[in-house]
Amino acid sequence: MKQTASLAIVIALLGLPVSAQDKDEPGLMQRGAEMFLEGLRQEMAPALDNLQELTEQVGPSMMNFLAEMGPAFAEILNEVQDWSRYSAPEMLPNGDIIIRRKPDEDAEAPKEGEIDI
Repeated sequence: MKQTASLAIVIALLGLPVSAQDKDEPGLMQRGAEMFLEGLRQEMAPALDNLQELTEQVGPSMMNFLAEMGPAFAEILNEVQDWSRYSAPEMLPNGDIIIRRKPDEDAEAPKEGEIDI
């Protein structure tokens, strides 16, 4: 992520017009860009370190999950057309995970005392 952000900034800066100056002395724009990138690197370093630790901890179990559940998950993704029609998954006390479909907004609910047939 750090590399992607840095690369995007460098590419953007390369597109700026360059004024004539001595090659020995960096211009204000170059020094400003270097200071900005260094500050960005310092700010992002802790977050990237945490992300790397998380990847090392979760990575193997995630790969196992994808290997076992990937085909079944792909079938579900092919079946469901609109995920906004479903509530967030819930875990029941017995460990089952269910995904409830939200009630249709246009469907009429039976009035109190009436039976829906």
